[in-house]
Amino acid sequence: MLGTALGGAAVAALPGTAHAGQPIHSVQSVQSVQSGASAVAGRPWRLRDTMTTDGSWQRFLRGQDLLWTKLPTLWYEGPFLGDGLLGSMVYQEPGANRIRFTVQHGRVQDHRPEFGSGWGTCRLPVGHLTLDPVGTITAVDWRLSLFDAELTGTVTTTAGTLTLAALIHDEVLAARVTATGGEKVTWTFHPEEALSPRHISEAPPTGYTANPPWTTRSTADGTAQVLQPLTGGGQTATSYRRLGDDLLLSVGHSFPSGTAAEADSLRNLRRAPSYGVLRRRHTQWWHAFYRKSFVSFPDQRLQSFHWIQLYKVASASRAGGPVMATSGPWLEPTPWPAVWWNLNVQLEYWLIQGFNHPELDALATTLRQNQEQLAANVPAAYRTDSSGIGRSSDMFAEREVGQPGTGAETGDLTWALHNVWLSYRHSMDTSLLRDTIYPVLRRAIGYYLHFLAPGSDGKLHLPSTLSPEYPVVPPQDTNYDLALIRWGCQTLIDSARLLGIKDELVPRWQEVLARLTPYPVDDNGFMIGAATPYAQSHRHYSHLLMVYPLYLVNWDQPESRDLITKSVAHWHALTGAHRGYSYTGAASMYAMTGDGDTAIAYLRKFFDPTTRYPCRANTHYTEAGPVIETPLSASQSLHDMFCQSWGGIVRVFPAVPSAWADVTLHNFRTQGAFLVSAVRAAGVTRFIRVKSLAGEPLKLRHGLGGTVTAELDDGTPAHTQDLGDGTLAIGLPKGREVLVHSGSRPDLVIAPVALSEPGPAWGLP
Repeated sequence: MLGTALGGAAVAALPGTAHAGQPIHSVQSVQSVQSGASAVAGRPWRLRDTMTTDGSWQRFLRGQDLLWTKLPTLWYEGPFLGDGLLGSMVYQEPGANRIRFTVQHGRVQDHRPEFGSGWGTCRLPVGHLTLDPVGTITAVDWRLSLFDAELTGTVTTTAGTLTLAALIHDEVLAARVTATGGEKVTWTFHPEEALSPRHISEAPPTGYTANPPWTTRSTADGTAQVLQPLTGGGQTATSYRRLGDDLLLSVGHSFPSGTAAEADSLRNLRRAPSYGVLRRRHTQWWHAFYRKSFVSFPDQRLQSFHWIQLYKVASASRAGGPVMATSGPWLEPTPWPAVWWNLNVQLEYWLIQGFNHPELDALATTLRQNQEQLAANVPAAYRTDSSGIGRSSDMFAEREVGQPGTGAETGDLTWALHNVWLSYRHSMDTSLLRDTIYPVLRRAIGYYLHFLAPGSDGKLHLPSTLSPEYPVVPPQDTNYDLALIRWGCQTLIDSARLLGIKDELVPRWQEVLARLTPYPVDDNGFMIGAATPYAQSHRHYSHLLMVYPLYLVNWDQPESRDLITKSVAHWHALTGAHRGYSYTGAASMYAMTGDGDTAIAYLRKFFDPTTRYPCRANTHYTEAGPVIETPLSASQSLHDMFCQSWGGIVRVFPAVPSAWADVTLHNFRTQGAFLVSAVRAAGVTRFIRVKSLAGEPLKLRHGLGGTVTAELDDGTPAHTQDLGDGTLAIGLPKGREVLVHSGSRPDLVIAPVALSEPGPAWGLP
């Protein structure tokens, strides 16, 4: 009967009880039983989604827009535009009566690896435009529309008014400006020296020579070009032209070719005949983009922040493009003009999963395309079976990794692969597992295997490695590396089974899991490493990766709860070094425990202007320079309050703060490739709808009280098994949907919730 109702594959996929933190589900058959009240057979249901028209989205997102009635004077105050490659930030030209539009590009970098990622392969500045008014600027009235991804507004001067609109699409920065009164529209492009932004904090390395100066030229159609040759090879070309009220600008970068960038930038401009034509293509992309998921909750300031982060990550990253550097495509003077792999890049990409936007995953693209470079990064003696990456690199992942036993930081590639594994688990795209995760992770763990050695206790131990970025002599058996080794070995074993690979290393990975030394702990919880307690304030949570985001030690293990609690509390008890992501990390850890009120309390520290490093006016963030990962990770903390899917269980509303009585989720993507829609009203979950995109086993922790009903989309009862602890195993074939609720069938409406905590708009309203 079950075979007829669900199909043999779906029955085989019904979940058994998997251990917490299991990376790849085992395939098990279980006895199926009915749960609770029966549904009314033959009475189909469907959601009534009110967010299906341009008008509904425009109204909702208008409430999340950033506003300015004061001229921004710093990059972290102003509007920002981007298309995953080209980026621009808008603020007052320092010390001048002008409006600056920065012009930066994610592919523009130097190509001299002998000088390291800070100087030799760093991102390089391109230049900036200025809008130069006749009169003195007296006021601005700007709106950054999230729905249209467009800046519009006015600049009022003592001579008149400038009315502007600007956007970026297909690597073209387009602006339309008109003047009234005595004002005139004057644009000036200012090339910037192709010098590492790191020069603000240190002198160039010995032997470093400056890149040649730029040159200018004009084409037959009146397009101006700035050509920047590079000492290490390659070229950057910036092309721009005026067409009536429109200014169009594009940047090209080529390597090793010293001329291709010119043609690339001109070709981009030819595809953009006017602002209006480009705008139509641009808004079509963004309007379709937002409709892939929806979330609404009653805190106006945080809800706006959350949607701005989705706009931000889509402006900064697209699959197939370069992985985000620490400041995204908005390069400013910074000590970090490269890609940082020991926390930054991982935090940058978490939020794309729940938001249901795999098309933004440039990290998976980068690791897939640069596998040869990852192998070349390890010492020559290990390149036959090992790969790695150093702390920071260019967009091609070029950076040597040190050797265990020398205090090197060796786990960063494995942690980055966990992000790619999350992309696999949220899509169940086997090609991602087969072509990227398995081969690269096999080599990343292979590097560790060269250095694991038995101690007198019979356990396998690791020589000294660095726990990022704990400022003491690197210890042996760092928890950072032990957690990543455990996760990596288990994932390889499960992946080999899933892919049907008879890998000769499976017995070795099994041995490592059986014999690897336990995590070093003391009375305060997890230590940094063997004989190295957590004894001074630490901004990273490197020593807690087994708790978050790996979930190897988690709240579903009662024996681990005391250890988790005191470890997180002790991490934050030692103050002084904490930064924004210290608070977002703690928020996500408390969300795992189900404590939404403590989670939101930690998250709000990131937004507290009295903290040392708070979120800035436009939702950007800075320490010694701009860093993009922390605001993006704050959105993931919100996701962790709304829906979690670690350990093979989808948890709906697991840690919603008590002050948020109403929450709506729609098409929230989880591990197992499920789309979750759910409504919470007056503090109670009203219904949960789950759609299966891949036919994976579904275990749902629903949080519903009373008798629970599970109905397939045609109204027939779903086959379920009660696993206890409010968790149901549900037979859900690929492409089908299940509705889970208690009592009679509720109204199935997807709509924004009413705001109970008003707050000002972001920007300078």
